[in-house]
Amino acid sequence: MRAFVSVDPEGLEGEIEALQGEFEDVDGLDFVAPESVHLTLFFLGEIDSEGDRLEAVTGAIEEGVSESGVSSFEAAFGGLGVFPSREYIRVLWVGVREGSEKLTRLQERVEGRLTDLGFEPDDHDFTPHATIARMRHAGGKERLQRKLDELDPTLGTGTVEAVHLTESTLTRDGPEYETVEQFSL
Repeated sequence: MRAFVSVDPEGLEGEIEALQGEFEDVDGLDFVAPESVHLTLFFLGEIDSEGDRLEAVTGAIEEGVSESGVSSFEAAFGGLGVFPSREYIRVLWVGVREGSEKLTRLQERVEGRLTDLGFEPDDHDFTPHATIARMRHAGGKERLQRKLDELDPTLGTGTVEAVHLTESTLTRDGPEYETVEQFSL
């Protein structure tokens, strides 16, 4: 199964949908369903869902969450960014204005435990963010760049209550997500 570790901020679906509406006129953007928006802590890739490997992964995530010392918290979302750069845009995201230190602590502990199992660490610094759209072609790049300069949205706060091991199934209509395991904060 293709999987990742994430947190899902609850209570911001309407605000995310409204923010996505600001970009409806940008050619080439595919929007993430507001109820599917999440913050990825660690991308696992393909893992064997049978046998000991999945058990080891869930154990490592549970240990990392526990070691982080992070309990349920409110995260404030706002601001915009793109990856990998303004010149080559693949992802449009909303940032975290408050709570990023807790998300970073969770990410560091979970990544540490998973790399102990042999997973490769990310090759870039962790930037707490929630992807709201992906750019499939550059037709609307200039319009998107202008909107990035004009907009500085504040979405509000969402409650982070758990870390999820999530399965991602790629379909013609975009990825579909299913929680495999949840680790309460």
